[in-house]
Amino acid sequence: MSLPVHWVPTLVDVRPGDTVEVTGDEAHHAVAVRRLRAGERLVLTDGAGLRVTGEVTGAHKRSLEVRVEDRESVVRAGPWFTVVQALPKGERGELAVEVLTEVGADRIVPWAASRSVAVWRGERAVKSHAKWAATAREAAKQARRAWFPEVAPLASTSEVAALLAAADVAVVLHEEATATVAELELPAKGHVVVVVGPEGGISAEELETFAGVVPVRLGSEVLRTSTAGVVALGALMSRTSRWGAGTTAG
Repeated sequence: MSLPVHWVPTLVDVRPGDTVEVTGDEAHHAVAVRRLRAGERLVLTDGAGLRVTGEVTGAHKRSLEVRVEDRESVVRAGPWFTVVQALPKGERGELAVEVLTEVGADRIVPWAASRSVAVWRGERAVKSHAKWAATAREAAKQARRAWFPEVAPLASTSEVAALLAAADVAVVLHEEATATVAELELPAKGHVVVVVGPEGGISAEELETFAGVVPVRLGSEVLRTSTAGVVALGALMSRTSRWGAGTTAG
């Protein structure tokens, strides 16, 4: 059985033999929900490539002490994947973020597409972004990732166009495209950006803004916006070394 994983802000200066204190919501989840007690082992990660395995030496209501047994530094493998996700309706946004994180997205960019039903403005935008970020962190822990994905601020169409222009490989999913994801050539390293439109599809004006990027389709089926990005990301990553053995350093 895999050891439970919890997040701490940093592990940069931590070495075997040190004691790390986990506080706040992470400690509460470990003690009150998972009911970890002294003598049990767990994994701590900072979500930035470092993780340690250790033994719980003290469990309190809002804090947890862990004595570090070993330390691992995970080298970030390429290529690096950004998924631009048009805002889905309801809770499908969190679902998309959860599974994109589990599959291996490095960055998730919420996009205010013209046909998005959901709208992020004011306080709702702040709360919705926080939900996406929290969902990504929890999914990264569940997937035992050493590198957690970044959830970027809400992007406009022009900002998405700039991302595509700077990418080594740019992918815009579109149901009427003739080219397919399977035809794309992927670099061993570099930055791949995948754009997923809303339920109503990407508008002609948005495609014009993304000029220079050839739209591609996944297959003959039309997928929901909350699942299309996941399928595309999995199809692309399966053709890279990302799904091979991880690289670690002490």
